[in-house]
Amino acid sequence: MFVTAAYAQQSTTTEGAEAHDAAAAGEVHTETGVAHEGEAGSGVFPPFDTTHFASQLLWLAITFGLFYLLMSKVIIPRIGGILETRHDRIAQDLDEASRLKGEADAAIASYEQDLAAAKSKGHKIADDARESAKAKANADRTAVEADLAKKISAAEDRIADIKAKALADVGAIAEETATAVVKQLIGGTVTKAEITAAVKASASN
Repeated sequence: MFVTAAYAQQSTTTEGAEAHDAAAAGEVHTETGVAHEGEAGSGVFPPFDTTHFASQLLWLAITFGLFYLLMSKVIIPRIGGILETRHDRIAQDLDEASRLKGEADAAIASYEQDLAAAKSKGHKIADDARESAKAKANADRTAVEADLAKKISAAEDRIADIKAKALADVGAIAEETATAVVKQLIGGTVTKAEITAAVKASASN
């Protein structure tokens, strides 16, 4: 078969391009971790690949340092400030509660003292009122009894006067009656002194 120089050069150029494309394709497959056609994969997970341990440890140290700085410079001071603020607030609340409790206890003690004083004063007022009422009742009873005794004495005096007057009238009536009876019975007359003595004698019997 006859091959010209131009055809041979073109064939060489084409084969070189295909080889270059195949090499480029092999690099791409290697970078993505996928085995090239016809080649077997290593089967190792990239983070567990010993060839990457140094870089992983370096990034781990850098990340841990940054995290430590963030914690020590930002997060921990903020948390400490928050805890300190809450501690101060709780302490203030406890002090305020203690103060209010003391005031409440003092108010209760004062109230109880005032209540005891009011009860004592009330008992004293009641006792004084009872004694005053008792004294007034005794005075009123004494006055009523004295007035009643005076009225009874006056009534007794009037009764005695009426009785004496009645007895006097009875004596006069008896004398007159006795004089009339004697005159009718014996037809004679008797003296007034005799009639009076006879009436008195009959009254005493």
